[in-house]
Amino acid sequence: MPAKSLPLTTAGEPTPAGLPGSPKGRYAFVSLGCPKNTVDSERMLGKLAQDGYALQPDADGADVVVINTCGFIEPARQESLAVIREMLELKKTGRVGAVVVAGCMAERQREVLLDQVPEVDQIVGVFGREDIAQVVDRAVAHRDEQRSLFRPAPVRALEDTARLRITPRHFAYLKISEGCDRLCTYCAIPKMRGKHVTKPIEEVIREARELVADGVRELIVVAQDTTYYGFDLYGRTRLAELLRELNAVDGLEWVRVLYAYPEHLTAEVVDALATSDKIIPYLDMPLQHINDRVLKRMLRRVDRASTEKLIARLRTDIPDLAMRTTFIVGFPGETDAEYEELKRFVADFKFERVGVFPYSLEPGTPAEKLDGHLPEEVKHARVAGIMEVQQRVAFGWAQAQVGREHPVVIDGPDPEFANHFRGRTYADSPDIDCEVRVKGKTLRPGDFVKVKVTAADGYDLVGRAVGQPW
Repeated sequence: MPAKSLPLTTAGEPTPAGLPGSPKGRYAFVSLGCPKNTVDSERMLGKLAQDGYALQPDADGADVVVINTCGFIEPARQESLAVIREMLELKKTGRVGAVVVAGCMAERQREVLLDQVPEVDQIVGVFGREDIAQVVDRAVAHRDEQRSLFRPAPVRALEDTARLRITPRHFAYLKISEGCDRLCTYCAIPKMRGKHVTKPIEEVIREARELVADGVRELIVVAQDTTYYGFDLYGRTRLAELLRELNAVDGLEWVRVLYAYPEHLTAEVVDALATSDKIIPYLDMPLQHINDRVLKRMLRRVDRASTEKLIARLRTDIPDLAMRTTFIVGFPGETDAEYEELKRFVADFKFERVGVFPYSLEPGTPAEKLDGHLPEEVKHARVAGIMEVQQRVAFGWAQAQVGREHPVVIDGPDPEFANHFRGRTYADSPDIDCEVRVKGKTLRPGDFVKVKVTAADGYDLVGRAVGQPW
């Protein structure tokens, strides 16, 4: 995910504790990583606003810069380090007062940061986010240089209320749990985020209503594993019940589900997706591979037969379902034949949206010790091969939409074409999927409007507004 230098929006900004015009200090914020990290960033921004700090749009002249890092894979860590070093250069020349590093890379590689960027003033782990105002106080006062603040993983999910949102006003991420109980051999998330802890249904609904009151019309449900929701707290998974509760929240148009693990995608969840008017027929279900031997080495706890059976049920029960999935290629020991099996699977099952990633060797994970690690050039060639197949699938889906009408949410004006706007169909999650270029007048971000699709432009669609927005 690209870095976000903030603010992108001030929707939902909590009332600062300081007097108007007299902030405690001025700060800039850079948010890196996934939507779960975005929620953490928004919570920290809300805490700082409540404590009387004023957010500015760039780092130059700030008393402090806070960087919420990503530590998931090596490219993300390198991006985080590059941003940290950029901010430290500004600090060296006196254009920034202090630099605070927070988030997943801080949690996972505290010693690396202490060694590689000793000029950082404060390092805050993932679960130290609630203390961010006090940390910034220390940094601004230049006390306890390079002090570290780490909290243990919570036994209950942290609240995500009173956020200063950095998404556009009309959509927001709703984090329903924290951590992960999966032990996928390639993944370090449990080491960074701890064990799975469920946020109670009543708290999730309260947060959803708070977001709707702030203008949200599309909620995007996120967690490390959304389909495991409830198991630790209630003794059984309760995602279906949560979705039905969200479906009853007044003011929402769409609820979108990401990160659904196939093992716990129950018939009840499928029914909620199929029969609810606000739970849109879009499902992000990361599969990672399809070959049984590779799945076993990944410790994914599913096999090809059960996956195919689940996909068939989803396609049968949910009309017009748009499925997003992700795959990892070049996993240790993946043979040419196993790669070709995955390639054929992608061609045959025609997922509307696919992401493909080369395996990233993560220190401290079980996959590090597996035999058969492949050269980088082989992994990247395999990514290109899968994406070539998927491009044909995605282009075909886009072409099949020509002549159809879809509700589209407007994200903003199109900077390249006058009297055009950029929006998304139900098949498109923000930042990761495709767009629709909509010809129309007087449309605003957050409007929903029916669009007649007139052309396909590669992955994207082109159309014109039909009727009045709502």
